[in-house]
Amino acid sequence: MINGKKVAVVMPAYRAAATLEATWHAIPADVVDIALLVDDASDDDTVEVARKLGIEVVVHPENRGYGANQKTCYSEALSRGADIVVMLHPDYQYDPRLIVSMGGMIASGVYDVVIGSRILGGGALAGGMPWWKYLANRALTAFENLLLGAKLSEYHTGYRAYSADLLRSFNWQENSDDFIFDNQFLAQAIAAGYDIGEISVPTRYFDEASSINFPRSTKYGFGVLAVSLLGFAHRLGIYSHPLFHQKTPSSADV
Repeated sequence: MINGKKVAVVMPAYRAAATLEATWHAIPADVVDIALLVDDASDDDTVEVARKLGIEVVVHPENRGYGANQKTCYSEALSRGADIVVMLHPDYQYDPRLIVSMGGMIASGVYDVVIGSRILGGGALAGGMPWWKYLANRALTAFENLLLGAKLSEYHTGYRAYSADLLRSFNWQENSDDFIFDNQFLAQAIAAGYDIGEISVPTRYFDEASSINFPRSTKYGFGVLAVSLLGFAHRLGIYSHPLFHQKTPSSADV
């Protein structure tokens, strides 16, 4: 716990057998109350490694996509009574030790969302981020900031912390099952007026770390542009896409 808040770490996994153990051993167990891995029908030993390490596992019987994996992660964390949910990729690309700092920023009540930014601190390229991904990240982020009215250093990190109250407040369950889920989620949080904090996170790029290829990155980029335009229309009151409709919490969300 942090400040009396129950902390859940959720790991959306796909083919993470080679990196899961290193990730797991770096997680600060003294503050984590719930640790859950959701496996998206991996064809390697991810599930076996997780169970050997004593991690609670939920398995998708078929591959449903990165966004769908997160939906299961957050639903399961909320059902277990989490107050703070930290998403950590089990590929050891992001440093798990920063769970304490990210969770603390939520527990303080200052922020509703905290993202681990690879751009703050200037270590993205030094950590091995491909130059074309770096340039795309910077260009897309500038476009999103302009249209959504925010000032984030990046929108595309996979290391995030959320308050349970935020997770209950809008319909992320209706978001994409693909990679654009992350971007939709941040746009929703910005549109709803939630406070978003950032922390500099060193990152590692290596062969075993998960990464999407160029064609899928291109598809993701066009998805980002579409989400930004919808957010801009919502911001101006021209058109309010269902993506930005908040909901009234119910007992099913608790």
